[in-house]
Amino acid sequence: MSRAAEPFRDPALADEQPDLELTLPARAENVAVVRHAFGGLGDVLDISDQALSDIKLAVTEACTNVVVHAYPDGNGPMAVRAHIDERRLTVVVADRGRGILPRADSPGLGLGLPLIATLAESLELGKGEDEQTEVRMTFNLDGVNADGLVGHGA
Repeated sequence: MSRAAEPFRDPALADEQPDLELTLPARAENVAVVRHAFGGLGDVLDISDQALSDIKLAVTEACTNVVVHAYPDGNGPMAVRAHIDERRLTVVVADRGRGILPRADSPGLGLGLPLIATLAESLELGKGEDEQTEVRMTFNLDGVNADGLVGHGA
C-alpha cells in the first residue's frame, strides 16, 4: 500500500475503533460522500435534526477546505474519522497537504473555520503524528454547544 493510500491514524483515538472512517481522494464530489456518510451516522444516533445539520455543515466545511486548499499541485488523500463517546462526537478531518496557513491568494472567503468554530463545541487545528494537517471538532450529541446554547441559532 502506498503512503497516500494508508488510512490516517489518530493517536488520541488509537485505542478506540472509529465509528466512521473514510479515506478518499480530496475531490469536490467526495465532500458529498462524506456528508452522506454523516447523514447515515446521524440516522442511527438519537440526535436532533438541528444537531445533525450542524455536524454535517461543519464536516462539509472542513472537507471543502481540504479540497480547495490542501493540494494546489494535484490530488491527495482526505481522511475523516469519527468516534462517539457517550454523548460526544469527535470528528477529525486530515490531509497530507500544505497545512493551514494564511494566504493572500486564497480562493475562499476565509469563513469556513469561523463557521466550524460556531457549530462545534470545540475546534482544534494542528498536525498529526505523520505531520498531516488535522481539523478536530467535537460535538455534544444532545445539541448543546459550549456556550450552553441549543444548536447554532439559539
